[in-house]
Amino acid sequence: MSGPLIVLVGPMGVGKSTVGQLLAERLGTGYRDTDDDIVAAQDRTIAEIFLDEGEPAFRALEKDAVRDALAAHTGVLALGGGAVLDPDTRALLRDHRVAYLSMDVEEAVRRTGLNTARPLLAVNPRKQWRELMDARRHLYEEVATVVVATDGRTPEDVTRAVLDALELKEA
Repeated sequence: MSGPLIVLVGPMGVGKSTVGQLLAERLGTGYRDTDDDIVAAQDRTIAEIFLDEGEPAFRALEKDAVRDALAAHTGVLALGGGAVLDPDTRALLRDHRVAYLSMDVEEAVRRTGLNTARPLLAVNPRKQWRELMDARRHLYEEVATVVVATDGRTPEDVTRAVLDALELKEA
């Protein structure tokens, strides 16, 4: 299998970045986040891209960033929460080890406060988070090799659960 060792998917605030960095450390490999790639390439925040150009323009950038990262990165790769919306991206993920990090709305509130710095949660965060998950949960499950619940778990616990579920040994 070429490409990333592990791809992490899941909703915003689930801990993909934190767990991804821990996984990379434990596996002795690199970590990459496609949202960070987009921010670096565009020299502006994701919220600014949404505001200036709209969600479709951001999704096009995201699709390219994910395709490039899947082709070039060999470590742990975290995708933005909406990356799975694109059918071409989902097709590309079929050839990879994908861990879907899940959480319920109460955990999302506890972790992020569902703050309005996240462009898709600006009006009614709790309701919008539920609607996003209703629209995306089946897509996360479709691409997932394994599903790891993060509710009430530390990042270290989640990291161990991902390694165990994928039967990967630490470096």
